[in-house]
Amino acid sequence: MPSRKGEACLERSPTASMDKYNLIKKMSGIIGKKVGMTSIFDETGKNIPCTVIEAGPCVVTQVKSVETDGYAAIQLAYEDKKEKHTSGPLKGHFSKAGTTPKKKLVEFKPFEGQKSLGDIITVEVFAAGDFVGVVGTSKGKGFQGVVKRHGFGGVGMQTHGQHNRLRAPGSLGASSWPSRVFKGMRMAGQTGNSRVKVQNLEVLKVYTEQNLLVVKGSIPGAKGSFVIIDK
Repeated sequence: MPSRKGEACLERSPTASMDKYNLIKKMSGIIGKKVGMTSIFDETGKNIPCTVIEAGPCVVTQVKSVETDGYAAIQLAYEDKKEKHTSGPLKGHFSKAGTTPKKKLVEFKPFEGQKSLGDIITVEVFAAGDFVGVVGTSKGKGFQGVVKRHGFGGVGMQTHGQHNRLRAPGSLGASSWPSRVFKGMRMAGQTGNSRVKVQNLEVLKVYTEQNLLVVKGSIPGAKGSFVIIDK
């Protein structure tokens, strides 16, 4: 293939996609449960709001490889579940890993280090000073109007043409053309109860004996809800 002046000629290699995959940074993660929020003092006496997460222990219930599945990943399971509430196929799935039925299954790809079926992943994969991302399901707010859902002006800041209805959405801007409402128009509707990820939260403390992780700031979800932590 001809190349521009001063540029090296690169041929497409069948292993190019694999090389790109190998360049992806390996990550570690764990499944946990939100305990609640508190605050701690740092060395300078500053009060820092933080969230306590019960992280793990998690069991490796499946190991996927490029040869058999087309990509490399591991599946982690967290929190015991009664066997009578577990379907037959899942009972066999868990028995292969030599563990009891679990409530939450999450796949991580790619994962740092070699893992085998039945391995235990604990909160020790994290250390104080790490920066992590936390995925959770935000609190459901039900059907809400445009002021609460999208931050419209409302009282004192009436917009979009309304003058005596205060918290109403006002004109949508769709008249004889296009004679319809555009997709994505900010309107009233279901609020919350959606997947949310908060990134770059600093790990302040790790309590390995209690399987607790303390991260700076807040995370989505109610107390007792499942969260996914990765770094």
